[in-house]
Amino acid sequence: MLRVVCASANPHKVAEIFDLVGGVIELAPRPKDLADVAETETTLIGNARLKAIAVGRATNQPALADDTGLEVDALNGQPGVFTARFAGPGATDEQNRRKFLDALNQNSNRLARFRTVILLLWPDGKEIICEGVCEGSIAPEQRGDRGFGYDSVFVPAAGDGRTFAQMSVEEKHQYSHRAIAFRLLAKRLGELPAP
Repeated sequence: MLRVVCASANPHKVAEIFDLVGGVIELAPRPKDLADVAETETTLIGNARLKAIAVGRATNQPALADDTGLEVDALNGQPGVFTARFAGPGATDEQNRRKFLDALNQNSNRLARFRTVILLLWPDGKEIICEGVCEGSIAPEQRGDRGFGYDSVFVPAAGDGRTFAQMSVEEKHQYSHRAIAFRLLAKRLGELPAP
């Protein structure tokens, strides 16, 4: 089984990734002494690559990084790459959601999508990039107490009207952008020739 180092330091995201790839890859934790990587790129792929390179250099092992953006039509695709820091550097999930809902205010166009890009980088520079997109809409208020980030305001179009935060982990994995991307990664890894 391929052993990769997870670039994320977000424990919620790491747990979700483990749920999605357990049995396909062995997920090793990011080194505790590795500094946060500044996400200075203008694309999700660019930011994922920055994180994978940093972890790969620190460990000399394959590194798995991802970046996710929430793209809202009424906000011209924002917050996008700034999703995790929409309310500013160091903002909490709650602060980000409040600023986000205030920005949308009473706008009737609530269409949005979550986009996740995964980048698996080997020490020799080879990489696999996978993307997952979940179309949906933004609820007028926060609903549910599961999940993290913007889960309490995002309603997947393929669901039954509940936000991600109102769903069980298993239900969320049926629809989520991250699950779509990691299922694609598992398929791509399964197609690789045996070492």
